[in-house]
Amino acid sequence: MASGQDSGDVALDRVLAEVADAHPDRVEGWLRNEPGHWGFFAGQAVLAVRELIGRSLEEPERRFVWHRMWQVLQQRQRSDYFN
Repeated sequence: MASGQDSGDVALDRVLAEVADAHPDRVEGWLRNEPGHWGFFAGQAVLAVRELIGRSLEEPERRFVWHRMWQVLQQRQRSDYFN
């Protein structure tokens, strides 16, 4: 693909964006560095991907999902999502 992303990456990014979209108050808390917000998103991301693929994630997969969730949140931060 010309974009450099395969359909699995696009689907993952979409699911993780939906996790963030569903919890704007938590995104705001994460942006303010409030305790517990990152853990919430890490857990919600794993649950959403587990539902998407129909099985539990292995440790390397969980770490990858956490990494991608962090990137989604950082993108929100860079784009001044709440301004």
